[in-house]
Amino acid sequence: MIFSLTHLLVTARLVSGACECGYSIKSPQGDSPIVFTDRLETKFSQLHKISEGHDWVAQNFTVSAADGRGNFSKAFLPTNVNTRGTKSGDDSGLELRVRSVVNKDDAIPSSEVDTARLDLHWGSFRAGMKLTDVKGTCAAFFWYFNDTQEIDIEFLSQEFDHDNGIYPINLVVQSKESLVAGYDASKTGSFKRVRLDFDPTDAFHEYRFDYLPGQVLFYADGKLLARMKGGDMPSSGGHLILQHWSNGNPLWSGGPPKEDATVTVSFVKAYFNSSNSERQSQLVQQCHKSSEETSGCAVYDSDNDEIDNAAASTRRVAQGNFICVLIVGLIMPFLQLSHVFLVV
Repeated sequence: MIFSLTHLLVTARLVSGACECGYSIKSPQGDSPIVFTDRLETKFSQLHKISEGHDWVAQNFTVSAADGRGNFSKAFLPTNVNTRGTKSGDDSGLELRVRSVVNKDDAIPSSEVDTARLDLHWGSFRAGMKLTDVKGTCAAFFWYFNDTQEIDIEFLSQEFDHDNGIYPINLVVQSKESLVAGYDASKTGSFKRVRLDFDPTDAFHEYRFDYLPGQVLFYADGKLLARMKGGDMPSSGGHLILQHWSNGNPLWSGGPPKEDATVTVSFVKAYFNSSNSERQSQLVQQCHKSSEETSGCAVYDSDNDEIDNAAASTRRVAQGNFICVLIVGLIMPFLQLSHVFLVV
């Protein structure tokens, strides 16, 4: 099914105002931009507690040592999640802690927050994070549907080598193939360890993955790190997770840490299509009813680009058409914006 909105004027703007016809990113091929209909944006520095925004839920559960393949259990506790919206300086945001003291249940106290929404499908997902330099933890920003449909960005603090400037980032797509390999994605084609060209513990950087039909692309500060393709890529709607943990596994998280470790998240920005067909239909109807002046918004490649362009003047751009393509049985889950030139 193809549906066209003709003679549509698209306004290039920072993603903050009315964007009834979606949010566009550059396509991997560099041709017509990809447009998503929905968004979820959280600036954690503006929250006094995680429940204020209603988009995130602090988790409370335990993973046994056996299930987590570690030497200790992992106890995810809301008390280890803190938002420092009133904190002065540059480190305000969502704080995810791992404690150094193993509790009475032989578990390492850890932290996790999940999106309340479970319908995040094709999309571009970004987080501003400052990592810990305390060795013995795993920090993760990931999308999850089930154990064979999962997209991970993970940082192992024990791998950071400050003396030699070595800072690996682990990029993972869990699949049916990784299930067969005992959930060891390193034995499949959907695992890559890439060295960052900056110290992730020194400042905030944007980490991003674009989840598209048949492929997943990973970025740091807008720079492409890896692309994974194939039939084992996810295809469902899911949710986002921010996590910081340790279970003493020397082959992964290491730990427990010798002192409490904190990872800080300044923001999460998600531009996506809903796997809920009713919501997708509502968003498309909303686009129908929108005025020409407030139809679509361009999303910059990284948060740094957004900051750099914040003072740029916004002008009207050339006419174009939205072409909505039916994929995987959804009403309008994937939009292509053709022949649009953003002028700022």
